[in-house]
Formats: sequence, C-alpha cells, structure tokens
Amino acid sequence: MASATEDPVLERYFKGHKAAIASLDFSPNGKQLATASWDTFLMLWNFKPHARAYRYVGHKDVVTSVQFSPHGNLLASASRDRTVRLWIPDKRGKFSEFKAHTAPVRSVDFSADGQFLATASEDKSIKVWSMYRQRFLYSLYRHTHWVRCAKFSPDGRLIVSCSEDKTIKIWDTTNKQCVNNFSDSVGFANFVDFNPSGTCIASAGSDQTVKVWDVRVNKLLQHYQVHSGGVNCISFHPSGNYLITASSDGTLKILDLLEGRLIYTLQGHTGPVFTVSFSKGGELFASGGADTQVLLWRTNFDELPYKGLNKRNLKRLHFDSPPHLLDIYPRTPHPHEEKVETVEINPKLEVIDLQISTPPVVDILSFDSTTTTETSGRTLPDKGEEACGYFLNPSLSPECSPTTTKKKTEDISDLPCESQRSIPLAVTDALEHIMEQLNVLTQTVSILEQRLTLTEDKLKDCLENQQKLFSAVQQKS
Repeated sequence: MASATEDPVLERYFKGHKAAIASLDFSPNGKQLATASWDTFLMLWNFKPHARAYRYVGHKDVVTSVQFSPHGNLLASASRDRTVRLWIPDKRGKFSEFKAHTAPVRSVDFSADGQFLATASEDKSIKVWSMYRQRFLYSLYRHTHWVRCAKFSPDGRLIVSCSEDKTIKIWDTTNKQCVNNFSDSVGFANFVDFNPSGTCIASAGSDQTVKVWDVRVNKLLQHYQVHSGGVNCISFHPSGNYLITASSDGTLKILDLLEGRLIYTLQGHTGPVFTVSFSKGGELFASGGADTQVLLWRTNFDELPYKGLNKRNLKRLHFDSPPHLLDIYPRTPHPHEEKVETVEINPKLEVIDLQISTPPVVDILSFDSTTTTETSGRTLPDKGEEACGYFLNPSLSPECSPTTTKKKTEDISDLPCESQRSIPLAVTDALEHIMEQLNVLTQTVSILEQRLTLTEDKLKDCLENQQKLFSAVQQKS
C-alpha cells in the first residue's frame, strides 16, 4: 500500500525568465539547475538558500536546448540563431561558439564520457563535434524534415534522433550509418531518449502518445495514451523504472514502467509544459513551460524497494505483448481521499530564499573557421578584474585536475587585452570577408554531403532493383 511520503512534493519554484522555458538540466553534482528560454537567455540557479542566479546573455534568438557536460564544467546550448554555444558555468560565463548548421538548432547532447556533442537542427542534419579538439567531426543525413532531437546511448555507440518526417532513427557512431528506423504514421516525436541501460528508447509524441521501444529486438514494448495534448518531453529515472512526461495539456505524468501504468498526474503549471528532467541521482526533478516558471520537485516515490520487483518483472518488460493503456490514475487505495484522480500541487507556493541577480553580459568576438567558431569571450569586469580574457577550452578528461586548468588560465591571461591591440581597419575588413567566404564554403560542403548521401541511396536502390530483375530472369529461365 502506498503512503503519503511516497508522493512527489513541490519544493520550490524559480522565477526570472521573461518567456517560456524550453529546456532544463541538472548539474552532475545536483546543486544547480540550468534553464533555457524563449527570452534568448540561459539561467543558472543554485539550490543554496539566498544564492544568486546567473543569467547568460549572448544568443540572438530562442534558446531551444541546454545541457551540462558529464563533469559539470561546461554548459552547451542550442538556439534558433543557428549556433551552438559552450559556456563555463560560473559568474564570468565565457564561451565558445559553433557554427555549421544552416537552420535553427533544436537540441544538444553530450556523450557520457564528455568527449562528443551531438546537435540536431532544422537543416535536417545531426552533427557530431569533438569536445577535446573543439571541432566539427561529421554529419548524419537521412531525415527528410526538421530534426527535433538527437541523443547518445549511454555507451556512446548509438545516437537516436527524431524528426518531423515522422521517423525515429538509430545511428551507429562507428560507421556513421543509420542502422534502424521506427516510423509512426500518426504523428512525429518531439523528443526521444535512451533508458539508463541503453536497451530501450522512449518517444514523446505530438499525437499525445508515449512509446517505449526495445532497440535490440525492434519491438514496441509499451504504448501510453495518458495525455490530452502533445507530449513535449520525457525523462527516465536513473533506475530505469519510471518515466516522467511533460505535455501541452499542462500536466506532468509519471509512468511506472515495470507495472506498465500511470501512477501520478502532477498539476503545477498554468499552461503547456515543454521540458522536464530528473536529477542525476533521481531524488529531484524539475519542469518548465509556457508560464515562465521553473518548478523543482522532490521525487519521494523512488524510495520503494524495487530490487526484487525488478527481477520479477524483467521478463515481462522485454517480451510481453505491448500494453495499450487508458488513463490510469495513482495507486489505489491512495491517501488523497478527496481527489483520487490526481495529485495536485499548489503552484502559488511562495519561495522566499531566491535572489535573482543581473548577470554579466558577454561581448562576443568570434573568429569563424570552416566548421566551428573558436571565440574569444569578453565579459563586463567585476570590481578589480581586468576587462579582458581569452576563452580557455576546459579539459574534458577526468584526469585533468583543476590546478592544471588554473595554471593554463594564468598563462593565457598574460596575453594582451583586446582593447590594447591595434589592428588596422583594412586587416579587420579583410578577415571578415575571408570568414564570410569560409561560411559559404561550409554551407556548400554541407549541401554536397547531403547530395552525396542521396546519390548513394539511389545507387543502392538501383543495385537492389537490378538484383531483383536478375533473380526474376533466372527463375523464368
């Protein structure tokens, strides 16, 4: 029987964004939350009482996605301004900028080792970047419409992507090929992700459904129809036993994947919910949406002893016929006697320990290369701090200690300030012209890659048709 202590509880909420929240992510240590908004800003919230919130300024359009690197020393963001940025999550907020997509970028995702970044765009491509060398590696082209989301598998060997072409594709990162294809004729997926073990993917459907597929046997395991609006985002609990969903119907729903049913409906937002995420340990989750609020919840229900239940349900989870669910509400009997149908949280809960500070504004001085813009970032100086400094690519390898990074920063700070340089205007104009030409070359190469892929596909089809004709002729003779 369930007890009241197992119910999720709204702990606090954060206000600071001026427009809808598009994406959010917890830091690996669980002490901070990063949010991306339609107001073009990123914000970094600290969970300590009376801690300041930082706002990062720089994107020129809606910020669509944000994610911490696995080591927590970088924040990646994607935007409708066609760029991907890497920020250092501190009060300076220095960043580097990637430019290779030719349309708005919809999602960013770090590989589990932090060495790679996958970006998905409305230019119909997924691009993979090396974080160690800060450079573009390769593109994945097979989608025929906007790509909304791309995620690495936990072991980094696969990427799952979803597109408005109504397909979900699985890619092999070794040979850069599409190795699997899930199609849905009803609607397209807004969001996809791997479960923690990497055996399944879940999709958030624009057709109000949530689907769980087994990627090993290419089988639909579970199909939930519990929302009355499009599903915008999903997040797996680290145990893999639960899935939380965010929908345009204004609710969050928590699914028990082992029992194959809905256990909680959370009503805290006053409009469509666009994003939701569990913390890395699973003890918290956060949500954001059109009401510009970020709600922070304590999970509680994950404290049930599920180890035995895990073993008992392992067989049915993978091989039973896929359940088709109606809207099943929380466990019965349930302690909420007056409102059995849903667990409601009061969204007007006052949180008095949040102080929002005006963040430093970042001046962007970018120097484009053919695929990535390595930038020198300048921030408005704090008291007694120099008004210059060069972006240092932080080491993404766990072996590199903070002291090494600090030493490198000191070495680099000896370089002359941007304001002290005297670059002739003619040279500046020439450099800008060269950068423009390189941007054109980047786009041309991108188009050529696409055409080459299409040519390869057509050639493959021709060869298959020839083989069929040859077989038919042989049979007749």
